[in-house]
Amino acid sequence: MQESQLDFYKRLAHAIALQFGDGCEVVVHDLQSADPDHSIVAIENGHVTGRKLGDGPSHVVLEALHAGPHKLEDRLSYLTKTATGKILKSSTVFIRDDGGRVIGIFAINFDITVLRAAQSTINWICGTEADAPKEPEPIVRNVADLLDDLIEQSVALVGKPAALMNKEERVRAINDELAVIGKEREAAEKAAEGACCRMHAPSPPSGKSRHAVKASTMKSSLRI
Repeated sequence: MQESQLDFYKRLAHAIALQFGDGCEVVVHDLQSADPDHSIVAIENGHVTGRKLGDGPSHVVLEALHAGPHKLEDRLSYLTKTATGKILKSSTVFIRDDGGRVIGIFAINFDITVLRAAQSTINWICGTEADAPKEPEPIVRNVADLLDDLIEQSVALVGKPAALMNKEERVRAINDELAVIGKEREAAEKAAEGACCRMHAPSPPSGKSRHAVKASTMKSSLRI
């Protein structure tokens, strides 16, 4: 590489290492050097892989180089592992001259060993059954809370915030949400009544289901 190119990549490596901390190794290889087995001409945070100036490229890079220059493609965001067991998130970018020849390599190796352990712990603590809802289920305390939740769901249904809805849009959104809840509650109530039919439980007044009475109360309390 030309001296101006090398100077730029050295400064870039230093900036990236400072940005992401001492767990981020940044390496610059000069493949036009007299000895390609000692291609590292700049390295930041070499303790991550245990390499230093004058060392050679990794086996991943060597395999790519042996495939031929016309087949070389940058490898971004892949996992590697050091001899000491560290897990790294790596990216390898091939530096080319004006003619398209590969003349160098710019590589980033970020140590995510601790982060992977933390991720595993967080997933274990926060994990749910495989068939659980993807979104957390809201826990409402009263009818007012339920109405607030219905208003939030209506935003997705109507396509605009509740504050921008007109009267007709609010009525449609709430009625649609109540209809869905009504079907679910009616099914649950029928199942419960079938199981308890021998207890001769009294029916709700006026022939209405308990959900219909509750839905009527909720709609009457909604400000439109």
